[in-house]
Amino acid sequence: MAGRDDGAAQPGATRTGFGSDRHPFGPGDGLWLGGIEIAGAPRLHGHSDGDVALHAAAGALLGAAALGDLGDLYPADERTPRGSASSAFVRDVVGRLGAAGWRPASLDLTIRAARPRLAPHVPAMREAIARLLGIDEAAVSVKASTGNLSGDAGGGRVVEAEAVATIVRAGSAT
Repeated sequence: MAGRDDGAAQPGATRTGFGSDRHPFGPGDGLWLGGIEIAGAPRLHGHSDGDVALHAAAGALLGAAALGDLGDLYPADERTPRGSASSAFVRDVVGRLGAAGWRPASLDLTIRAARPRLAPHVPAMREAIARLLGIDEAAVSVKASTGNLSGDAGGGRVVEAEAVATIVRAGSAT
């Protein structure tokens, strides 16, 4: 499109994107959330491992770089193997960012769930996400909320996550 500024001419350019996801609880246990497994917690229903935190993070990164949608890259059908690890999706998204001349700079993530209790797991999630994004742990914020015990998340039927990601041109200092 003529006149479109994609940030390519701006070496210090930054962009921000938003992502969200939610999955209901499914049968079985072994909850994957924020790149870690929470043993003994009920798993989330989904075509992949159902890690809503990583799905929201990947969506925010893709949105910031205007690179499409996670569901388009990994559709919930035979093109994506059932039970795929969401960490592989995030690694692929980071690679796509790099190929487009961008890199993650920071991520702010909020997870809403009445169950399981997430506070003890937040430091490990933060570490796992920082490692996946290739950024300093200090640039990753992970917050857990009960959703004020309202709606599906507060009622313990689903886990929801929202993320805001900031990306910078590759080679930029930050």
